[in-house]
Amino acid sequence: MQGWLTALARGFKKWIGWKRVGIAASIAIIAFAITTLVRTLKGVDTTVILTALADISHGRIALAALCVFCAFCTLTFYDFFALRTIGKKLVPYNIAALSSFTSYSIGHNIGATVFTGGAIRFRIYSDYGLNAIDVAKICFLSGLTFWLGNLVVLGVGMVYHPSAASAMDLLPEAMNRLIGLGCLAGIAAYLFWIIAGKNRRQLGQNGWKVVLPSARLTLVQIMIGVIDLGFCATAMYLLIPDQPSIDFLSLAVVFILATLLGFASHAPGSIGVFDAAMLVALPQFGREQLLATLLVFRVLYFVVPFSLAISIMGARELWLSVVQPWQERRKLNGTPPPANPSTGTGNVTPLPQKVKRLKSQA
Repeated sequence: MQGWLTALARGFKKWIGWKRVGIAASIAIIAFAITTLVRTLKGVDTTVILTALADISHGRIALAALCVFCAFCTLTFYDFFALRTIGKKLVPYNIAALSSFTSYSIGHNIGATVFTGGAIRFRIYSDYGLNAIDVAKICFLSGLTFWLGNLVVLGVGMVYHPSAASAMDLLPEAMNRLIGLGCLAGIAAYLFWIIAGKNRRQLGQNGWKVVLPSARLTLVQIMIGVIDLGFCATAMYLLIPDQPSIDFLSLAVVFILATLLGFASHAPGSIGVFDAAMLVALPQFGREQLLATLLVFRVLYFVVPFSLAISIMGARELWLSVVQPWQERRKLNGTPPPANPSTGTGNVTPLPQKVKRLKSQA
């Protein structure tokens, strides 16, 4: 029996592989979401959507924008926490903030966040001596922060408001409550495993090893993820229509489930997947009013940060590739080389070495 299972596992790895399974799952999620979205949007009146947009007060939009801003500020600590965990303490907070903001904003909108976000991180952190393995560790720990925060909020929400999840997953409330308890039990088991011993906190082998944070720092890590999600859910809650009323925790459960579905689909900007999930899970709201809410939230959370991130990265590349080398050449051409006391000749550091040294001191 064991030999048969081993042969089956080898055949699966050779002919199918988890990568193909992941791609197929993403395509299935996207196809199902688009089908659901098209069916849901039948008969929607665009005039009513425009009216609903006008009914959202500017004050609420401003407060929602502030919450999104605070969410992205919290997001900057994903990378900062990961850098301190792997011992890269020389990278300052402003660089960690730049990396977090640009990698998540661009990665979420383009799709395939693991690859796009990792490439942006490597472009930024390589100037500070970090290699590809260091960047992989940062991506892993940042993803861990995201999932720990999601599981905690989702677990608490599904325990106290299982009916909120039932509208989306169509499972009985008792089953959703068990899922919520399972999420919280998983977090507790992870913390116990962390406390059990320092050696058990080490993952990987050979050249790729990462030491997980201690139990105390893991609580900080969970808090970062929870605060980030809290600000995002609050932004959505501020934009949602007043009637019919819905409590914040129920909306948070729906919001997190929709976010996770969008994340699993790898669709650019979770387009279609996130929106369809929200429309299905909140049938008590008018479709036009909810679409207006989703449109404003998408502009605040996806479009504006993406535009800023692209502008920042473009300006940074222009500075590093054009302006900074030009300034260095100008300094070298306009300033006489310092005299060597022993020979009287100039002693000038070669340009590539000098630029590299200036980057390391930045």
